[in-house]
Amino acid sequence: MGCSTTNGLSGEKPPKVYIEIDNKKFETTLGTYCWPNKCVDTAGPVELLEGKKPIKVKSGENITLVMNYELKPNKFNVVLMNDKKETEVMVKDNRFTAPTQRGVYYYSYGVWWKDEKEANVSRGDAFYAFALEVD
Repeated sequence: MGCSTTNGLSGEKPPKVYIEIDNKKFETTLGTYCWPNKCVDTAGPVELLEGKKPIKVKSGENITLVMNYELKPNKFNVVLMNDKKETEVMVKDNRFTAPTQRGVYYYSYGVWWKDEKEANVSRGDAFYAFALEVD
């Protein structure tokens, strides 16, 4: 799937994404993306976050994904990466809950701006990484 050049997406790269926990915003790390006229490939979430402190959360706490961008992606998923295992996370109204077990958890948030007329055409996509530490 390539990137289309006339797609209504603006900016040099995809918009920033934040996670909001208890009314506090935390920035995520932009990873691999395809944006008009440019595709960038990066390391996976665990490697991308190496040396960065995970965001501390309470067991089962609500987490909200926030993107301040007018043209919202029309497809997304959140994947939890734990012990080389990937599990899709249930997200409703841009919210999901933190794990209940103590530990550090790595996440990938993938978003796609799909063409509304051609199902297999991506206008742009981006993957964001963040880590949570459950106390």
